[in-house]
Amino acid sequence: MKNYYIGIMSGTSMDGIDAVLAEISDDGQTTVLCHKDVPFEKNLKNTYFDLQAASDNEIHKEALAANHLAQHYHLACAAILQEAKLQPSDISAIGAHGQTIRHQPQAHDGIGYTKQSLNPALLAELTGIDVIADFRSRDIAAGGQGAPLVPAFHAAQFGCHEDLAILNIGGIANLSLIPANREEKMIGFDCGPGNVLMDHWVKQSIGQSFDEDGQWAAKGQVIQKLLSSMLDDDYFKKTPPKSTGRDLFNPEWLQHHLKINDCLNQKPEDIQATLLALTAQSIAQDLKQHGPKTKRLLICGGGINNKQLIAHLKNACAWIPQDNIQSTAVKGVDPQTVEAAAFAWLAWAHQRKQPANLPAVTGAKGLRVLGAHYPA
Repeated sequence: MKNYYIGIMSGTSMDGIDAVLAEISDDGQTTVLCHKDVPFEKNLKNTYFDLQAASDNEIHKEALAANHLAQHYHLACAAILQEAKLQPSDISAIGAHGQTIRHQPQAHDGIGYTKQSLNPALLAELTGIDVIADFRSRDIAAGGQGAPLVPAFHAAQFGCHEDLAILNIGGIANLSLIPANREEKMIGFDCGPGNVLMDHWVKQSIGQSFDEDGQWAAKGQVIQKLLSSMLDDDYFKKTPPKSTGRDLFNPEWLQHHLKINDCLNQKPEDIQATLLALTAQSIAQDLKQHGPKTKRLLICGGGINNKQLIAHLKNACAWIPQDNIQSTAVKGVDPQTVEAAAFAWLAWAHQRKQPANLPAVTGAKGLRVLGAHYPA
């Protein structure tokens, strides 16, 4: 029997669901065989935006959204099975991430929490396939940040003979720093905002869901005092392990910086240009500080399609040869599928009782097998 797994990811950008069919070898090498991108329904997306902050009747709203998301995940799985001409019995398990609505590691009581909305039991019932879900909670319980969880997969899939960095630009940007010397510790952490603030601002300003190729940002000029103010946030001064999300980098955070810097009446395209610079420069400064020996940078996630952002990033990472800043596609993995493939791999690791090897990344105490099992 082949080791077929389905991985499903819906990230901070909330632009849709990425689902992949992956074949995973006994040594953990992952081959993506099929990819489906399922857009969020507008009402579900709006509900998840609302659930990012305290509101009335949250438990009820989240429970219904979790059911709805499971149904969306089921449709993605059905589409994959149909294209691949497979039956549910051919699939070892589904690795399902869910939709993050709160991420508060080590906060409040020293333990904190993270909440990914999904009804995995319903997904198992609908698909007839075992589901592995709730990956982040065990890492939080072990004293970790619960994120990012993808560096273990990055190391297994992309690790090589040179010091390598993998950059995922989703709603939040995160880095995996993988040393050529396997005796050295791998590092992984969230840098700060990826697309999340840019997507919010372009939607609010001109009604577009995203800034295609960064064309609108390219029309603006960076507001240096605003950029400096945002980069002065305490999060950017933290050393890894660290993780973040919409709990911090949200419209209220942006509005605060616009107000204190007297930028409320600035040209909106100038603010967009500044948000793009914030993403690029926060990534570059973290990479230079924590991965100064990096010889190659591979990029994945939706942000790779923002040509203006990638150009700015290459300029900010001038110490890395320009030809060595590339898409993960050069390693045979579509940049849009990397995170979904990672959760297929984490499901594979869970079933083999193989720990994700993340303590140095997230700060967890010891190795843990991640995820909870929901049998079909």
